[in-house]
Amino acid sequence: MHAARRDKITSASVPLRRPPLYTGVGFFSITLWAASPALTITFPPSRNCQQPPFSSPPSTLTPSGGLRRIQCSIAEGPTSVSYPPSREDQKSVLDCVVVGAGISGLCIAQALSTKHGNSNVVVTEARDRVGGNITTVERDGYLWEEGPNSFQPSDPMLTMAVDSGLKDELVLGDPDAPRFVLWNGKLRPVPSKLNDFPFFDLMSFPGKIRAGLGAIGLRPPPPGHEESIEEFVRRNLGDEVFERLIEPFCSGVYAGDPSKLSMKAAFGKVWKLEQNGGSIIGGTFKAIQEKSGSSKAPRDPRLPKPKGQTVGSFRKGLSMLPNAISSRLEGRVKLFWKLTSITKSDNGVYELAYETPNGMVSLQSKTVIMTVPSYVASTILRPLSGVAADALSKFYYPPVAAVTISYPKEAIRADCLIDGELKGFGQLHPRSQGVETLGTIYSSSLFPNRAPPGRILLLNYIGGATNPSITSKTESQLVETVDRDLRKMLINSSAQDPFVVGVRVWPQAIPQFMIGHLDVLDSANTALSNGGFGGLFLAGNYVSGVALGKCVEAAYDVATDVTKYLSQYQYV
Repeated sequence: MHAARRDKITSASVPLRRPPLYTGVGFFSITLWAASPALTITFPPSRNCQQPPFSSPPSTLTPSGGLRRIQCSIAEGPTSVSYPPSREDQKSVLDCVVVGAGISGLCIAQALSTKHGNSNVVVTEARDRVGGNITTVERDGYLWEEGPNSFQPSDPMLTMAVDSGLKDELVLGDPDAPRFVLWNGKLRPVPSKLNDFPFFDLMSFPGKIRAGLGAIGLRPPPPGHEESIEEFVRRNLGDEVFERLIEPFCSGVYAGDPSKLSMKAAFGKVWKLEQNGGSIIGGTFKAIQEKSGSSKAPRDPRLPKPKGQTVGSFRKGLSMLPNAISSRLEGRVKLFWKLTSITKSDNGVYELAYETPNGMVSLQSKTVIMTVPSYVASTILRPLSGVAADALSKFYYPPVAAVTISYPKEAIRADCLIDGELKGFGQLHPRSQGVETLGTIYSSSLFPNRAPPGRILLLNYIGGATNPSITSKTESQLVETVDRDLRKMLINSSAQDPFVVGVRVWPQAIPQFMIGHLDVLDSANTALSNGGFGGLFLAGNYVSGVALGKCVEAAYDVATDVTKYLSQYQYV
């Protein structure tokens, strides 16, 4: 932002709140051509600013058309009613206690109910609301997300939405909307399907030839060690694919460093293609053959049929999902319940002690599912297993900021418009291109009714493993950085200052699936098992994957595992 404009940016008048991230949230979809269907990943974020509830909102722009700050807080997030503890809470033996009411915990509880007919479950949450980092805010004609932005509409995700009564609230993005990557000062479209590959200008002709040859197996063999994403992609597909496609994709998905992220842990499906088929293309063909030769259960007729590769949300934002699930679980969701200890009795029952608004409460349960972040689980589980606690403490969550700003439509550069409109999912920025912002989602283009008429709403992510110093910046400085970056490729340099809709910084945002991640996770599970703590399950985005859809898909798997354990449970 120009120096002359800086005096128009003021700090929020309320102290910054830095909430923990409870689940994994994302950016947008990109096609790994020659490998697999498009991967739609939701990207987490944020530190915070929001207008206090019930206060009178000021005008959206200053008289000069300049930037104005909205105060932000987490007050408008998903909520649920917390019922007071009862004698039944304290004396009955539950089948399952789910610790954490983020999207993983809520979806596990609902899956136990809808798929396995088990409602003898309680979900506990230390905070005053459900949903974890899912944070939808609506004000002044804007509707925006300060956590995950969207999800891939897979069948498990759609099933969860339908079972929550939200089928008619689903909104899906245009599957033909382009995605862009910044390269050499220009936003260049990413190929969305194989037949786009020869014609897009993000890569050179030699780079495309190298990628094609590598994909069919003409490349160096796999090394004898676990590869990073950078090593895997450079070896299989060449330098250009890594530098211009995958590196920015990793920044958008994990806010991570691809030289440290594990290919096997972070993108296991693509890693398995080479393992199973000798090459990416070979593995793809083999997977298609195996899928066509296996029997397939009929698709649930209740589910909508998305067209093409797209992303989804709900009419009033992602918070509709945790709110709906919480309502269906009724009094089984307990808010303001802080877990202080877990013990296991001689008869195999777990006892969980909680600090609640009504004093100390003890729950007894046959199983416990920990869906809180790994660093929280580490502290709680240390008295049970120091080895498991040490393993869980090793996972790194770098900070990420979500900066949501708005410009008038005329602020968009003419060469970035399609038929006079800003169309597309958004854009990603390789670290080599001289911008600090990781990527930008075109929120008002992606889903309807996200901004007032004549305005463009942009959700920008900044920070991550390669830029952890964002925690030392003020919101004003973060906005300045994002605005300066956008004026290099998307916004006219002479455009008026942006209207600041919301700024949130998550000090511990996205778990990094670094080399050795799966081994560390296995060591935690093994330590719990060997210590006699069967029935204590680890779940959440550091286990399932950081995409919102991955958390939902894993919830069904966890519910199945819990049900199998309960079927073998011998109560003494």
